[in-house]
Amino acid sequence: MGLDYKKAGVDIDAGNQAVELIKKNVQSTFGPEVMTGLGGFGGLFKPDLSKYKNPVLVSGTDGVGTKLKLAFKLDLHNTIGIDLVAMSVNDILAQGAEPLFFLDYLATGKLEPEKTAEIVKGIAVGCKEAGAALIGGETAEMAGFYQPGEYDLAGFAVGIVDQDQIITGQEIQAGDLVIGLKSDGLHSNGFTLARAALFDKAGYDYTAEIEGMEKNLGEELLQPTKIYVKTVLELLDKFKIKGIAHITGGGLIENLPRILPDGLKAEIKKESWQPQRIFKLIQEAGEIAEKEMYRTFNMGIGMTLVIEKNDKVQLLSKLEQMGEKACLIGEIKAGAGDSSLELK
Repeated sequence: MGLDYKKAGVDIDAGNQAVELIKKNVQSTFGPEVMTGLGGFGGLFKPDLSKYKNPVLVSGTDGVGTKLKLAFKLDLHNTIGIDLVAMSVNDILAQGAEPLFFLDYLATGKLEPEKTAEIVKGIAVGCKEAGAALIGGETAEMAGFYQPGEYDLAGFAVGIVDQDQIITGQEIQAGDLVIGLKSDGLHSNGFTLARAALFDKAGYDYTAEIEGMEKNLGEELLQPTKIYVKTVLELLDKFKIKGIAHITGGGLIENLPRILPDGLKAEIKKESWQPQRIFKLIQEAGEIAEKEMYRTFNMGIGMTLVIEKNDKVQLLSKLEQMGEKACLIGEIKAGAGDSSLELK
């Protein structure tokens, strides 16, 4: 018998089945701007530009990193897609952009339609939370390229902002304040170090019950990345926000200085908030230096906002009304040379 594509390792019928399984979740993210359904060669999106004077498109792309290893180990795939969306939409939000649409890329060695449907269900949940339409994607079956049961994900977000509303950080000055929006845990960064500390060095089991945690260890680590879009867009309508930093890889130490003009530093007071128990557990398990923790993990702060001092009370009150956990974590001060951050 001769070879065919299925015998070589690619099952076209499984791909078609996956499309049918994901169709309902994908279409649930559509608004009137979406002009195509599934199956086209490209996604058509007609944005309403009437509320913009000089619209600028803002794009971002990211993946989920080695957090995927936990999804494989626990065989839980319905939330990892939320992480995928969050990483890109939170990034473009940092420039004041409202997400419009999202594209995803899923690659695996052997396509499993039901697992694919679970992953895309999470992506759809994330898109709806961010107000973005999931208008396209690619599912690549690459036989022999990935380990059995494993896959990789990448996501691509496109948003829009008026040119004079783009947040660049250039207006930040000494005396401004730094507001921290709480994270929901590790989000999607630092998992290579977290896994090395918790499982390789300390020997924890993925199902371990840890004092001070409501979920077992694996579930706590899989807690999806928080999407800040609706909260921050509402704040932008009411307050002057001079800078926004998404606290991802590099932590506060690397990310907050990215939005500061040269000659300024962010002075951050660590006692301003209490990081979740998981961070202390990782630090103890791996005997990790404090500075390394703060430049690898978000340490409980998923996004920072730089505001004028006079707006502090009203902005924090508004965040509390919205059910957002936030606090004042620092101040911008005069520095020397390049922008920097000081932990106190």
